[in-house]
Amino acid sequence: MTDLGFTHVFRPATRPGAPTLLLLHGTGADEYDLLGLGHSLAPGAALLSPRGRVDENGAARWFRRLREGVFDVDDVVARAAELAGFVRAATAAYDLDPASVTAVGFSNGANMAAATLLLHPGLLRRAALFAAAAPLQGRPLPAADLTGVQVFLSAGAADSLTPLEQARLLAEQLRQCSAVVQMHEHPGGHGLPPEALHRARQWFAATTR
Repeated sequence: MTDLGFTHVFRPATRPGAPTLLLLHGTGADEYDLLGLGHSLAPGAALLSPRGRVDENGAARWFRRLREGVFDVDDVVARAAELAGFVRAATAAYDLDPASVTAVGFSNGANMAAATLLLHPGLLRRAALFAAAAPLQGRPLPAADLTGVQVFLSAGAADSLTPLEQARLLAEQLRQCSAVVQMHEHPGGHGLPPEALHRARQWFAATTR
């Protein structure tokens, strides 16, 4: 589907009162990549999965980067605004509860989710972020009030693409904005190991009771 400004997939909830998962893929993936993760994290949830609109040598991304590990922060800000507009339009178009939207992102998608949390407070009430970095490099932390927002962060000690220190910095920034952050560190690299998925399922069940 290509309306609402983003190519995307929408799967309605199959369980009454289930949340909506906003699935944000990593670099080079697409709107189908995280559907299985969404089903695993929250069976019966509605799945809203857009495709990043930035093309990096044929690979879909959520925002531009100047080189590996260095983000174009002006583009991060602009793209977060675009995504926020899409989420608002999609919740209206599909008759979804805006308060139930939970972002689930991997790598570049997790970075985009983190930027959206910080730049558009009130849009997302929960987020599960895998292999995420602090997205607003070199910028002052926005005066965002994330009171009541629940965030799960999973990061690998051997991740050469997203250093563990970046995930720790993001966790601290979110806490400074009053979000409740659960940090899970694993010994692996840039991926989503079974233990991280297990911890994320436990976190999701505990925060959606």
